[in-house]
Amino acid sequence: MKNCNQCGKCCIKYGDGDLAATQEEIDLWELFNPDIFEFVRNNEIWFDPKSGERLKQCPFLDISPKKTPKEPNKYTCSIYLDRPEDCRHYPSLIDEMVRDECEMIEIIDLENPKKAQKKLDILMIDSRPSSFS
Repeated sequence: MKNCNQCGKCCIKYGDGDLAATQEEIDLWELFNPDIFEFVRNNEIWFDPKSGERLKQCPFLDISPKKTPKEPNKYTCSIYLDRPEDCRHYPSLIDEMVRDECEMIEIIDLENPKKAQKKLDILMIDSRPSSFS
């Protein structure tokens, strides 16, 4: 399994309303991160603060500056430390990564998905709650 190359596929795919934030996250944003909270409507995330319309993409997904014009886009999260739990836990399953065309997957991972899942679980140990297994 490769390290994340910041291809952005996961953020682009799930950043248009397929994510949820916990009530605790929303409450903390309201108190300490009003710049994030302004994109919340009725406890759902990523709405345009002016129009109230659901956004098609996470408003905090940024494209990093390129060194050369032909270089592929690399994405960053401007709220990385305060991102929703859904974002923190992704990816959670090898099947999910395959379905989403995650660029971390290698051929060897597909040949032995159980071993790959163990590698993924170790890789993501700091991002998941202790009860996750």
